[in-house]
Amino acid sequence: MHLFALAASRAATAGPGAREGVPEWALGSFRRRSITFFDGSEDTTTEVLWLQSRGLTADFRRRAGTPSAASLAALEHLAPAERIALARVEGGLARTRWDGRLMSWTGWESFQNHARWPEPGRLERVGGCLVELAPSGAYVEDWRVEPCGVGPLIGLWLLDERDRDTGDVLQRGGGLIVCGQRAAFVRGRPVPLPEGERLDDLVVGAQATPERLAAVFSCDAAFGEARGAGGAFLVTHATLPWRVGAPLLSLEGFEHDPEGGTGCLVQRLDEAGRRLERRFVIDTLEPAFASGVATTATPDGRAWLARERPALLGPPLAPAR
Repeated sequence: MHLFALAASRAATAGPGAREGVPEWALGSFRRRSITFFDGSEDTTTEVLWLQSRGLTADFRRRAGTPSAASLAALEHLAPAERIALARVEGGLARTRWDGRLMSWTGWESFQNHARWPEPGRLERVGGCLVELAPSGAYVEDWRVEPCGVGPLIGLWLLDERDRDTGDVLQRGGGLIVCGQRAAFVRGRPVPLPEGERLDDLVVGAQATPERLAAVFSCDAAFGEARGAGGAFLVTHATLPWRVGAPLLSLEGFEHDPEGGTGCLVQRLDEAGRRLERRFVIDTLEPAFASGVATTATPDGRAWLARERPALLGPPLAPAR
């Protein structure tokens, strides 16, 4: 069954991880405008995306000027500086907890092999602007809502992906988030890298064997947008640059996992000549979601904007003729 049809065939479902889920204003798709650090330095050029279901977060971070590669084999022919740049791209998925003031993340399944962002975030949102402050005062991030159209709100935690014929584990951990017309799909490495090792050090020098490069780039974290009929998503951003422009994933072959219980799904499909099985735990499975930019304000705040709008925003634009 198509995943969207499965979501539409039942009442909205939230898994155990979503019971402490984020507020409504934190759901959806966001793009970072800037990050400012305590020493006054600022970054406005790194491309950063964030998708949020009720209990899962996916994000992607890529610095401006990051090179590309046409295939895994092509990595061997890149200059060391280019391999390091590709190894510094970030992408991953984690469980989210909201305590009424702070958002925290656990269980990251991430392309990076060390915790680059260890702090929780203190979040506040006004209109389409969401501000995230590090409790330590180290930085503040300015995020903006990205309209993501109408569609389902889905969050699935991936347990593993296996070859149905051999039983081999091909990917372990990660998940799928769908917010309307935007989605992220993360598949973790089947075998973890040496704990604490930085990817910079693993992709250059004597360690950068073809086998080690394949292990580093075996984590697949990709963001996509719906294109065409049938809810198909094409990759727009990926830790594996050769994935850009390809389908994010097939949404066919989903059903409830009879062995995992009502909170689990299984997907069985043929892909790249293999018969695959993916097992998921449901975080969120809702048939309809539409994001907006408006937030709440006090009566005095609403009255102030109505009174001062002409001076602050000018008169409404005349309709085009």
